[in-house]
Amino acid sequence: MLSKRVNMIHPSPTLKITALAKKMRSEGKPVISFAAGEPDFDTPQKIKEAAINALNEGKTKYTATSGIPELKEAISRKLEQENGLKYSNNEIIVSNGAKQCIFNALLSLLNEHETILIPLPYWVSYPEIVNFAGAKYRLIGGDKNNKYKFSARTLRDSIDSSVKALIINSPSNPTGAVYSREELAEIAVVLRDNPQVWILSDDIYEKLIYTGERFTSILNVAPDLRYRTIIINGLSKSFSMTGFRIGYAAANPDIISAMERIQDHTTSNASTISQYAALYALSHPVDEIDKMKNEFSKRLNIMFEGLSSINGLIPIKPDGAFYMFTDISSFIGKKFRDNIIKSSEDFSLKLLENYYVATIPGLAFGTDNFMRLSFATSEKDIREGIEKIARFTSEIK
Repeated sequence: MLSKRVNMIHPSPTLKITALAKKMRSEGKPVISFAAGEPDFDTPQKIKEAAINALNEGKTKYTATSGIPELKEAISRKLEQENGLKYSNNEIIVSNGAKQCIFNALLSLLNEHETILIPLPYWVSYPEIVNFAGAKYRLIGGDKNNKYKFSARTLRDSIDSSVKALIINSPSNPTGAVYSREELAEIAVVLRDNPQVWILSDDIYEKLIYTGERFTSILNVAPDLRYRTIIINGLSKSFSMTGFRIGYAAANPDIISAMERIQDHTTSNASTISQYAALYALSHPVDEIDKMKNEFSKRLNIMFEGLSSINGLIPIKPDGAFYMFTDISSFIGKKFRDNIIKSSEDFSLKLLENYYVATIPGLAFGTDNFMRLSFATSEKDIREGIEKIARFTSEIK
C-alpha cells in the first residue's frame, strides 16, 4: 500500500500528451511540439565554459546546503541592481530549480487546514505541492478581459480566516500575463489589511517581458510587506539553463532557515558545477539573453497572428513568458470525424494523433476550455504547426 501523502498527488495531465508525442517521434512521425516549457536555445557558451572550468578545477564536492557564498552574493547583487531589493546571504537559498524553492517554501509555511490562494489558470505544480503539504488551496478566478489576472477586489473577497498565503506569478505560466505596478499596488492594499497572509512571488519569467515595461515586484510597490514575502526565481528560463537545475529564493532569515532544514534532509546542495555556472551567468554580461528575448518576441507575433486567423480559436496575447493560452471552447462538444471532442485533453489528443501537433490541454492548468502552446520553438515549426491546426479545426463540425 502506498502512503496517503503520495496518493494526494495527482499524475500530471500533460503526461499522456507528452508520452504519446515522444512515442510518435521515435516511430519517425513528423511531430511538431508546442508543448515545451523550456527555451529551445542552447545554454550560452561562456556559461557552459564556466561549468567545464569548475569540473577541471575540481569543484565537484558538496557545498553548504544553501549554496556557495559567492553565488548567494551574486544573487544579492542581482536583486539589488535589477530589482531594487536588498537581501543578505542568510536571506537567500539556492535550490535544485525554482520548483524545489517553491516546494520548500510551502512545506515550511503551510499547516494542515490552512489555505493558500492560487490564481486560475495556474502552473500545474502549485496545487500538487499544496496537496503534498497536506494543506488546502482555493482558486482565484481572473478577468478574461484582462488576461485572467485577479483583481484586488477578487482577492479581498477570497480571504477568510483560513487563508495563510497567496501566490503571485508574473509573468504568468500559462497566460503570459504581467501584473502592472498599479495592479500590484492595489493588491498590496488588500494584503496590508490582512497581515496573516504571506506572499509567494514566482518571478521565474521576469526577464521575458515583451511590452517594453520594466518588471515590477510586489516589494517594489510595497516594501513594508518584505517580512512575509518569499521571492522565487532561477536561471532556467532566462538563461536557457533548464538542465542545470538552479533556482533561488529570497526571504526573511526565519523562512530561509526552515527551507534549508528541509533541503538538508532531501537533496542537500544544488549541483556544485551548476552553481559555478550560475555564478558566471549572474556576474557577467550575457549577450545571448537579449537575442533570445528578441527572437521570442518575433515568434510571439507570428503565432498570435496565425492562431487569430483560425476561425473558432481565441488566443490570449501574452505580455511575457513564452506561452500562448488559447480558447478552444467553440470546438468542445463538436465532432471530429464522427468522434465528439469532449474536453481540452480530447482536443489535444486528436490534434496530435491526426495532424502530429503537440499542445498542452488547458485541463492541466485548471481551465478545460483552453490549450497552451509554447513559442519556444522555431519560426518554421510555428508556421507549419499553425497550418496543421487550421486544417484540423476545419474538420470539426
